[in-house]
Amino acid sequence: MRVSGVRARLRRLARCRRRALAAGLAVTAAALVAAGPRGAEPVPDGGRARGHPVTEPVREERRVARRTVTAVSAPVRIADGATVRLLRPGDRVDVIAAGGPATGDGDARVIARGARVTEVPTVSAAETGALVVLSVPRATAARLAGAGVASRLAVVLW
Repeated sequence: MRVSGVRARLRRLARCRRRALAAGLAVTAAALVAAGPRGAEPVPDGGRARGHPVTEPVREERRVARRTVTAVSAPVRIADGATVRLLRPGDRVDVIAAGGPATGDGDARVIARGARVTEVPTVSAAETGALVVLSVPRATAARLAGAGVASRLAVVLW
């Protein structure tokens, strides 16, 4: 004895389950993309950064030996003006001193880590290098000033 339409009903039921599962997965994926990574810094165009979130942002203010160390603005002349044109306010950079007596035997060394760019003045073609204003702790600002006199400075974007 054969019951007509059983196979068709079973196929229809299996198709509906697959569609429901696919729709559920699509909604879940859309919700995860919309939520984005937690703790990501905003990008300059106003959107959110995609990919890996910032792991260790440098704090603008921290407690050291029962006193508060606040960030100051330090103008720094970078040797390569073209590199400075890549910078935007809010970027994080490492400042490196290369050559000269400040670094000893000609090696490069990191003077400031995770400094926030606060201002990028316009770069003129007649100047050697370019000026950038960084927000750093007071002690780091002193090291930057000393290294800027004795050696050429470069930046590395994060």
